[in-house]
Amino acid sequence: MAIHPAPHTRRTEPAATADAPWHDPSLAPEERVADLVARMTLEEKAAQLYGVWVGADADGDGVAPHQNDMVDPVDWEDVTAHGLGQLTRPFGTAPVDPGVGAVALARAQTRIVESGRFGIPAVAHEECLAGFTAWGATAYPVPLSWGASWDPELVAEMAARIGHDMRSVGVHQGLAPVLDVVRDLRWGRVEETIGEDPYLVATIGTAYVRGLQSAGVVATLKHFAGYAASVGGRNLAPVRAGAREMADVVLPPFETALREGGARSVMHSYAEIDGVPAAADPSLLTGLLRDTWGFTGTVVADYFGIGFLETLHRIAADRSEAARLALTAGVDVELPTVRSYGDVLVTAVRNGAVPEELVDRALRRVLLQKCELGLLDPDWTPLPTALLGTDPEQARATVDLDPPENRALARRLAEEACVLLANPTGALPLRGEGRIAVVGPRADDALAMLGCYSFPSHVGVSHPGTPMGIDIPTLLQSLRAEFPGAELSSAQGCEVDGTDTSGIAAAVELVRGADVCVAVLGDRAGLFGRGTSGEGCDAPDLSLPGVQGALLDGLLATGTPVILVLLTGRPYALGRWADRTAATVQAFFPGEEGGPALAGVLSGRVNPSGRLPVGVPHGPGGQPWTYLQPPLGLANGVSNLDPTPLHPFGHGLSYTTFSWEPDEPVPAEIPTDGCADIAVTVRNTGDREGAEVVQLYVHDPVAQTTRPRARLIGYARVELAAGEARNVRFRFHADLVSFTGIGGRRVVEPGDLELRLAASSAERDVRQTVRLRLTGPERTVDHRRRLVCDSFVEEVTRAPSGN
Repeated sequence: MAIHPAPHTRRTEPAATADAPWHDPSLAPEERVADLVARMTLEEKAAQLYGVWVGADADGDGVAPHQNDMVDPVDWEDVTAHGLGQLTRPFGTAPVDPGVGAVALARAQTRIVESGRFGIPAVAHEECLAGFTAWGATAYPVPLSWGASWDPELVAEMAARIGHDMRSVGVHQGLAPVLDVVRDLRWGRVEETIGEDPYLVATIGTAYVRGLQSAGVVATLKHFAGYAASVGGRNLAPVRAGAREMADVVLPPFETALREGGARSVMHSYAEIDGVPAAADPSLLTGLLRDTWGFTGTVVADYFGIGFLETLHRIAADRSEAARLALTAGVDVELPTVRSYGDVLVTAVRNGAVPEELVDRALRRVLLQKCELGLLDPDWTPLPTALLGTDPEQARATVDLDPPENRALARRLAEEACVLLANPTGALPLRGEGRIAVVGPRADDALAMLGCYSFPSHVGVSHPGTPMGIDIPTLLQSLRAEFPGAELSSAQGCEVDGTDTSGIAAAVELVRGADVCVAVLGDRAGLFGRGTSGEGCDAPDLSLPGVQGALLDGLLATGTPVILVLLTGRPYALGRWADRTAATVQAFFPGEEGGPALAGVLSGRVNPSGRLPVGVPHGPGGQPWTYLQPPLGLANGVSNLDPTPLHPFGHGLSYTTFSWEPDEPVPAEIPTDGCADIAVTVRNTGDREGAEVVQLYVHDPVAQTTRPRARLIGYARVELAAGEARNVRFRFHADLVSFTGIGGRRVVEPGDLELRLAASSAERDVRQTVRLRLTGPERTVDHRRRLVCDSFVEEVTRAPSGN
């Protein structure tokens, strides 16, 4: 951590007296904040509305867009003279021992407290997308793997561990989860999303919020809104989504995480929607978010997003105008560092260009959050309890951010997120004997397990002399441990990207002499073109990167059975090899325990139970397609292009088998404000334990606007021992089938519905169809509607009614 501010002498003006109302924890937070705001000068107010990024490099490889252009040198003494709103990434900017970093952060906080009249600490924030982005912290699976697990409870448990680790070293706010719904698989940040369905994104993301905030860390929803719907799947490209796509696909995850999860912060998107950048859109950040949804937390800028109003979007002439636009829209805090909200804002207010009421509005929200975090209390201390009384060197190696319980949790999530895509001949599980050739550019690289926001990929790659900080077994190492009786050999074959094919011949020759080949292909996570997946690493099409496709062709031509293992941040087109691989396993950057998890799946020690959070395309040539399509978005006779995926959303196989047996009959009709229970009995008909994911979709045959053929409205993950049966019951409410109608209002429309209990979104995987008629008047609903379909997994208390 690179915080080395010069010491200050504490100011002792009368406003900071210990008996002031704002300092009294027994008073209501609103009363305390009102008293504090009234005592503050304009300079002190503005200081609470920006962060400072100490140690951010204006040279070399940046970790934020246009970092090299946007980072201005700051004088610590000057910029904190009146206090400070936030400290940006004290652990996530450079490798630092966690204990040393905690003490350094505490010292910085002490100096911030001493520099201002009121002694208000800063909020320290960090990235936590795939774990706390700090050196030595657990690298969990990326969010796309959370979606593949279909297990909100496990994601909440992971988030609670992440929050505990962050709070233990003095961090207050986490910049996660990402609630963008995938709209184009070519977008580089697909790995950071939870999937292509708003209901799955909403429920998994809300679970993460609950877990993180249960540890006392503020969750930050991002990117609000529309960021993933950019034209052509290009990072920061314009968004041309219509009002219905925004209302029915983009916004529901944010609604759910705010209303069901209680998220306390929102980060605006870089996106411009129909020509209006989110950072300057009062209808989005104030009208919808606050006036309609009732959000009372803080809106923080995505890094440099306020400055981009001037430099990229070109809707502001200078920094003061960018500040005016953002404050007017409702952006409370400028991140990552001060550019428009410091002296520039003070001058703009004094010149009459920005009303001071806007400053006060943002200030109240910031101080209320600090009050909630205990930062205004008289007993606040800068140092975590475990480190009281230590200096930096005494604290070295005293904080473990990757303890065994974290690793066990990372392993569980990685195991649940592995998706068995195909196993046509029963080649898996492997017997674990004979000659196994492990081939491919991802087979023996620890970074193959990590997404672009894991610390080793995000920051560590810029510090090549620094140890990784955590143990990350490669798949090759894990297979050696998993199969001690087998003869394993390996070859890289090719790089992840590039055009060099010189290594393919040797890999092919190795495989020719093996009994089976495990081909490990995929992505290298990076930032802004430094990888094949990650922020700013958008793909021109959905072909496997580089010459990996040619390598796979060569391996298959040997006649040796090939098990394809994919370690990627997005799905790639696999139709070219659909009938040629012996089996295919998909893992989306499964984290530090991904190697042992995958080895367990290949050996059969782990029964795969992951289900796709995004479809796997058949062909690479575009079709940036998700399953949420109306009739003309599907294969039809009026276009020669067939967008049908090779493997649909929700797909995944197991080493056991399941039967789905009808349960109690459902009423034929319910009113448009009614509810009904939809149930099915699931039985494990195989000879080993396993997990089935029961998915509930709605099909609306006729509606006033075009509707997706099928849309997920509920799901339940069901763990079953061999021969065991469980009853899965969904509490369906008519609100769940609401949509934006012809008049622009969200409605529940009377008429016929099909509720489909299915193993995936594909019609071939529908196990049971329930026909239901909604009766009565059309209802208008809003954000207070039922957002989540409750599910119950129960013991079977009676014999099933039949097959």
